[in-house]
Amino acid sequence: MRRLRILVLMHPDFVPPDSSDGYTARQINEWKTEYDVVSTLRAAGHDVRPLGAQEEIKPVREEIESFKPHVVFTLLEQFHNEPTYDQHVASYLELMQIPYTGCNPRGLILARGKDLSKTLVHHRRVAVPAFAVFPMRRKVKRLARLALPLIVKSLNEDGSRGISQASVVDTDEKLAERVAFIHQRIGTAAIAEQYIEGRELYVGVLGNNRLRVLPVWELNFGTMGGQAIATEKVKHDPSYQERVGIVDGPAKNLAPELRARIQRTAKRIYRTLGLDGYARIDFRLSADGTLYFIEANPNPEIAKSQEFATAARHDGLDYPGLLHRILALGISRANAGASVG
Repeated sequence: MRRLRILVLMHPDFVPPDSSDGYTARQINEWKTEYDVVSTLRAAGHDVRPLGAQEEIKPVREEIESFKPHVVFTLLEQFHNEPTYDQHVASYLELMQIPYTGCNPRGLILARGKDLSKTLVHHRRVAVPAFAVFPMRRKVKRLARLALPLIVKSLNEDGSRGISQASVVDTDEKLAERVAFIHQRIGTAAIAEQYIEGRELYVGVLGNNRLRVLPVWELNFGTMGGQAIATEKVKHDPSYQERVGIVDGPAKNLAPELRARIQRTAKRIYRTLGLDGYARIDFRLSADGTLYFIEANPNPEIAKSQEFATAARHDGLDYPGLLHRILALGISRANAGASVG
């Protein structure tokens, strides 16, 4: 790829240092994605400018006008501390007619609402857990069709925010308590869905029109006690991961036809939700072989050590190659005239 001017948008708290020397593993974990993207693209010869953006859009406009980037690499997962506002940043970049990486605004909207994405995917004949939404300031009443146990999450947050062992509830009293926790501590509506006992599988998908489906990846929970779920600690605490042996890697002991079906299903979900750029589709595979769609994650974490990048490497796409592919997809979408949305 030719030398590009690349503006990298990120949360101001995660603007990385020039070197990771002298930082602890916990400190590095905070900004590992930002560091990996910026340092890798610089090493590839590009002119890379990180920009922390969170409260105001004006600095983004000023940087676009002065730096004149060929493309914006967006690592924002929220704006104004709202996870659903990243779609507006993508819309703004489209209005500015600047190519950007990752998913289009419509795909972000459809995927980020866990209830909407499940409804759409279910219409495409993909199994989803039974679920119900509990809006803010409403009495919690479990529908008869919603059998216990349930797992309670934020309707809009990602990255396992607000998920712990207490998220799996087996009584109506615990359901009410956990919904109240989501309302008060996370500040969003809650979704309660059937808890699926089974294997945690992830499938990365890369592309706009022609899709590349990455190998089926599995999160192994090691010696973790309680329910095997991807809690905040499981996702973001390196010392806990090491202590209990939580690792991710290629899913083993899947029959070839099942593996192919999982990848085909991931591709169907990606298209159903209008996703482009890159995304990770999360599943649970129950003991009886039923594949349940859990959620879609547009613009997932792409640090070198995260499952999207390691699955791509396993598929023959090294880290610089992955980042260049993501850049090329953003540029080609802009050249095609418009996003999916």
